[in-house]
Amino acid sequence: MMRRVGFVALAATAAAGLAACGSTAAPSASGTKSPAACSYAAIQTVLYQKGALTVATDKPAYPPWFEGNNPANGKGYESAVAYAIARELGFKAGQVHWAYEPFDASYAPGPKKFDFDVNEISYTAQRATAVSFSDSYYDVQQALVALKGSPIATKHSPADLKSYVYGDQIGTTSLAFITGSIQPTAQPKVFSTLNDVKQALQTHQIGAFVTDTPTAQYISADEIHGSEMVAQFPSTGEHYGLLFSKGNPLVGCVNKAIAKLKANGTLAALQKKYLQIYLTVPTIKP
Repeated sequence: MMRRVGFVALAATAAAGLAACGSTAAPSASGTKSPAACSYAAIQTVLYQKGALTVATDKPAYPPWFEGNNPANGKGYESAVAYAIARELGFKAGQVHWAYEPFDASYAPGPKKFDFDVNEISYTAQRATAVSFSDSYYDVQQALVALKGSPIATKHSPADLKSYVYGDQIGTTSLAFITGSIQPTAQPKVFSTLNDVKQALQTHQIGAFVTDTPTAQYISADEIHGSEMVAQFPSTGEHYGLLFSKGNPLVGCVNKAIAKLKANGTLAALQKKYLQIYLTVPTIKP
């Protein structure tokens, strides 16, 4: 996993060109090619299930990315983005089918039982050897969560940060950030799920964990009593992309949809609606 908002609107002339696919296949940013046309009819042959857009995510589906643990309700930033992309591709809401895919299984090589996965999955070069990613739909910053009154809540200089015991979910960029950027003296503890990480903090098995800023803010405000989001870290250029099976030709058409949603202000509006309270956060250096 896992952020900061910073989308730049595209020029209107560029948006007009991206809104419609060309008459010939064109490479996407991921290196795959889109169908000769990106109309609803043209993409039927590349869908996991004809007549439906199959979108995957993990369980439970956390706010602010989803609401009510129900991806199909269109609420929460990632659910709303998925339905906005579906509309750009010509699908009605009822044609969007949701599938379950565990986070750490999503970027494993091999065929996928979905068209794309939306689950705060950060693009990395290593993951991109096994799967394909869309362009960014959200730019990511990492943040630090700890219990109120704990030493790290007030003592978090770069040198101080190295002295604490951390924990995080296996396979996440948050765990990689701890080991690569914070570089603590003690080996971080690794857990299967984010719920396990949260429990480890509550039972004092770890002193802190790292996750994306909106998730950190939500967990500290609503899920772990007596915890706080200490601060966020500077951007490293990390971003979330929709995940596809390697070489899936649908990537190019989805990238065109994302470009249009950026250019016409849809993504910015959805960020304001679902993520606004998470965007003004103090920043510390790892």
